Amino acid sequence: MFKRRGRKPAGILVLVLMLSTLLAACGGGTTSGGASGENTDNGSAQQNEGSTTTALSGTIEIDGSSTLHPLTEAIAEEFGAANPDVRIPIGTGGTGGGFKRFNNGEIPISNASRPIKDTEAEEAKSKGITYHEVLVAYDGLSVVVNPSNEFVDKLTVDELKKIYEPNSTVKTWADVREGWPAEEIKIYSPGTDHGTFDYFTEAINGEAQASRNDSQITFSADTNAVVQGVAGDKNSIGYFGFSFYEENQDKLKLVPIDNGTATVAPSMETIKDNSYAPLSRPLLLYVNDKELERPEVSAFMTFYLDNAASLAGEVGFVPLQDEQYQEEKDKLAK
Repeated sequence: MFKRRGRKPAGILVLVLMLSTLLAACGGGTTSGGASGENTDNGSAQQNEGSTTTALSGTIEIDGSSTLHPLTEAIAEEFGAANPDVRIPIGTGGTGGGFKRFNNGEIPISNASRPIKDTEAEEAKSKGITYHEVLVAYDGLSVVVNPSNEFVDKLTVDELKKIYEPNSTVKTWADVREGWPAEEIKIYSPGTDHGTFDYFTEAINGEAQASRNDSQITFSADTNAVVQGVAGDKNSIGYFGFSFYEENQDKLKLVPIDNGTATVAPSMETIKDNSYAPLSRPLLLYVNDKELERPEVSAFMTFYLDNAASLAGEVGFVPLQDEQYQEEKDKLAK
């Protein structure tokens, strides 16, 4: 007797059929369109959705205003904690320096402590750069002297102009106001690339970039150097954003400004209600429209506007109203 090749005993066939049925019931089948196939597709969709919310990556380089730097840095840290694969290096080359890099297409976002100038806007246009201007907070320029200065109780706008105007003849404090000591005044200013410099010279001297430029004035690209200069010389004067004063108020004396209507010192309240005139100003971001198409840049800008209100006060700025932030978000969405 012999057995035919390939023939299986009936008992084995029954066992195979039972195992096949059991595997199918447990979801082990691999045919598409069945329940198991649908579950696999749904699982993939959920993973893709999760990837969309967590897989942001890339580099968002920002440069520009050193005044706005603390707020942008604080928001970038929060954003980076939620999106660890996104790098956000932030420079402090000054508003003017930031616009130069922005107009060359080197950076997607520029910090600015003044609105863009007509010449800068024309340069952007000539290079095919289109952008959104985004208001994020308000600031007030602080005029300060050394804490040991006991005679400066306030300064008028005209007195500030006498000190800082082009071709100024002010050499001593006595040249500023009769009765003040005839001691040589040491003058400090942010560098000419800073939006703070532009805003101050326009508000006080009537024209941006219009300033004295002689041996008595020291310009610095680093605002902290201006702080240290005033803090280290009893006959000095300087100016910078309110947040820098708040950080260093233990070694500086804040000077109220008489604008002809009232004598007002900068504070969160006087900046917000615009009574600290003419030295209150807007703080802005400029974002390249093409770069805004990158998901990480778009997400960062939305995150910025969602969190600026809560963080602005912590770094010495005055936040916008909630509806103003929503308006800025709506402009970006368009």
